[in-house]
Amino acid sequence: MIDLHKPDYSGATVKIKEAASLAPYEYGVEYGSPARGLWNIVHTAMLLPESHQIYVCAQGCLRGVVLTAAEMGASSRFSTIAVCENNVLDGDMEALIIEGVTDILNKLPKQPAAVLIFTSCIHHFMGCDLNYVYEKLLARFPDIYFTDCYMNPIMRKTKTPPDPMTRSRLYSFLERRPALDAKAVNIIGNNYPTEASSDFVRMLKSAGFTVREITACKSFDEYRKMAESSLNIAYMPAALTAVKDLKERIGQDYIYLPLSYEAREIEENLDKLAARLKIPKIDTALLRAEAERALSYAARLVGERPVVIDYTATPRPLGLAELLLDHGIHVTCVYADQFIPEERPAFDRLREKYPELELAATVHPKMGLLPRANASSLDETIAIGQKAAYFTDTPHFVNVLEGGGFWGYDGIARMAEEICEAVINEKDTKKIIQVKGWGCCC
Repeated sequence: MIDLHKPDYSGATVKIKEAASLAPYEYGVEYGSPARGLWNIVHTAMLLPESHQIYVCAQGCLRGVVLTAAEMGASSRFSTIAVCENNVLDGDMEALIIEGVTDILNKLPKQPAAVLIFTSCIHHFMGCDLNYVYEKLLARFPDIYFTDCYMNPIMRKTKTPPDPMTRSRLYSFLERRPALDAKAVNIIGNNYPTEASSDFVRMLKSAGFTVREITACKSFDEYRKMAESSLNIAYMPAALTAVKDLKERIGQDYIYLPLSYEAREIEENLDKLAARLKIPKIDTALLRAEAERALSYAARLVGERPVVIDYTATPRPLGLAELLLDHGIHVTCVYADQFIPEERPAFDRLREKYPELELAATVHPKMGLLPRANASSLDETIAIGQKAAYFTDTPHFVNVLEGGGFWGYDGIARMAEEICEAVINEKDTKKIIQVKGWGCCC
């Protein structure tokens, strides 16, 4: 029983000094907040130009993806095939997919260059022969590229949940090339375009490299040229499945330059990239000075206001919290249900330096029942991320998801500028956070 007159956040919040691990909460029934800006598998798959998505699933499970496509105005690139009870009893799963996809493609006004077919958990339970399905479809439509994708909720808590799996399948149309372009690299696995001013992008451009990213591709042919690049770069944890698959499947090597808010790690990443490509390292002195100036200015502008951060804004909310606290910005709470292993060093340092920092869950059932705002001066709170804005009910928030395409010292400066903008200007939080897949304009 939860007493709303005496809010008790125990179990859903914990001081970092008392957090036993990177997953400090019990797992069970989950609450889903109305902050919906994160992309789902439909949004991510729409990044592939000239493609069409087909979802094969029971009607009840199709509701979410159908609404996603409709909300983003992309229904013309989206179709469904409903699995009914008779298909399960008759065992005609393969025929259902083959004939359903054929019917859809024959009725489209123009054939797509590529088709992503999302099967679901019932196909695995029934032992559906997907290899047979794709062989038949390739024979019927030899000019169309097909790939297998998965809307499989039973994979949600596995090592390959739907999000990184979809990011990986997005590059499955890239094929091995006889020769690679030594002066071209790809950035792999991002939903948001990487800022051209980011440290490593500047370094690559200065050395004369072509930098390709799916977010910038306007056609399927342009996307396919990514197979010619000699190196793949990933900096988001969810992209690792994709770069590992590309290395194994088509021989494109990769380098991981994790998004970081720590000077030492940024320098190490740039050193690693310079050594790998045998190019000069960018002079970071000015970039670092600019980041320090931006942080100093943000600290003065924020003053004593509490700042809260959530995991949707960046995969490393603890790293960002440590950076801001070290620069005099009063971070009071980090909203995340668990932290990735890369956050362990920041977690340990924060326990020592700022033991009173609060950690709060976002899916714990109490978060849906207890009063949302847990801060003393609600209108004064600055939130970084949509979920943090929702839980603190503040109009002052940084509307950034998945790091926002920021990287390095330049990324730190950009984040500081976003914080300043949030201090000065109020946002319509309710209106913004209910938009599904923020920034997806496919």
